[in-house]
Amino acid sequence: MSRLDELIKELCPNGVEFQRIKDVCDDVIVPMRDRPKTFDGNIPWCRIEDKEGQYFNKSLSGLGVSEDVIKKMNLKVFPTGTVICSCSASLGTYAINTQPLITNQTFIGLVCGKRLFNKYLLYYMETQTKYLKSQASTGTIPYISRKKFEEMLIPVPPLEVQREIVRVLDSFTLLTAELTAELTAELTARKKQYEFYRDKLLSHDGNYLVKSLAELGEWSGGKTPSMSEKSFWEQGTIPWISSKDMKSSTLIETKDHITEKAVKEASMTVYPANSIAIVTRSGILKHTFPVAYVPFETTINQDIKMLVVNEGILPRYAFHVIQGKGNDILIKTKKQGGTVDSLDFQKVLAYKVPVPSKDIQSRVVELLDNFESICTDLNIGLPAEIEARQKQYEYYRDLLLTFAETGNTIMTDRQTDRQTDRQTDRQTDRQTDRQTDRQTDRQTDRQTDRA
Repeated sequence: MSRLDELIKELCPNGVEFQRIKDVCDDVIVPMRDRPKTFDGNIPWCRIEDKEGQYFNKSLSGLGVSEDVIKKMNLKVFPTGTVICSCSASLGTYAINTQPLITNQTFIGLVCGKRLFNKYLLYYMETQTKYLKSQASTGTIPYISRKKFEEMLIPVPPLEVQREIVRVLDSFTLLTAELTAELTAELTARKKQYEFYRDKLLSHDGNYLVKSLAELGEWSGGKTPSMSEKSFWEQGTIPWISSKDMKSSTLIETKDHITEKAVKEASMTVYPANSIAIVTRSGILKHTFPVAYVPFETTINQDIKMLVVNEGILPRYAFHVIQGKGNDILIKTKKQGGTVDSLDFQKVLAYKVPVPSKDIQSRVVELLDNFESICTDLNIGLPAEIEARQKQYEYYRDLLLTFAETGNTIMTDRQTDRQTDRQTDRQTDRQTDRQTDRQTDRQTDRQTDRA
């Protein structure tokens, strides 16, 4: 029998009492809506961006408010150890502050009383996100009122039980974080490896004919059919690419679709499959030049330019060479100033890239497609694994925090131990996979050198 089982059997054999938040918390703090006009003090002003894991440790931007301003504006200070809950746009965000601080009105602070351990409350609030979202006011920005927080019911077992639940969940959280960090590092390393080989394959400028991007094929842009004309959008079947779709190197689908009526009446161009799309106007151009291969017929908006390649150019080669030179294109063609980041498209068209014979293009494409396939598989597999870890954690957390007024449904430590064993086994499997990958890498090196 686990320590948690023993405590439950001893301290709450007949179930757990449910209490309203306002009856077990010393205070429920709603910050003032007014934002301080000066930030020259030492009491941190924290926003959602300042959350580090499960805690608000400081204002990462260095913003602080003085005690004089706090008194003058009657600002609400969250005492150390408050469970700070998002009550607005970022519903589902929870943290504990490690020092007194101030936030804006998007948070509500729950100050635990003597019967409630703050970390237990934080974990329990995580299980209530779906409920809170269902209770949020409708409108442009959802909002949960103080009253709805105060009336929430929470199971309140003895403090010893609360602390043991927190101990188990802390251990599981730490393990999940470590595995997520390992998976993320592996994905990053693979992407860097792919970029290295791609740059190596596309660096033979002196040996190949050089052409401007304009010479690769026909470039043109798109537009947005009237949003007010519902018949242009409702039940649309024709893909319509905008900047928000340009998050993967090969598009599978688009978020928005337009109708045949929109194509005809709004004079939209439908581009053939195997075209290449680039973003020329978007905030993402601050740091990234999105390029995507589009294997299906589509339309585009005014922030996208589309390349339909000439007969002597392989579409996949055009995609790889533009993507491979993307950072340099961004540096050399980005416009200075302006409210929205954009490219000087005439400079984009004038940018020169190596264009070997079709036979060599085909060999380069084969190698780079193989590399991209590896990265894509990882890009699908690793984030899926990370998401699975999070869902696994949520599942066991919810089990631990599920109580009934008579009896309980709390998971034992033995289940957690078995789960940890399975995670350890998967770690061993990944180590074996990495050894196999290194052997594949050496073979690929030799193929690249021959190319």
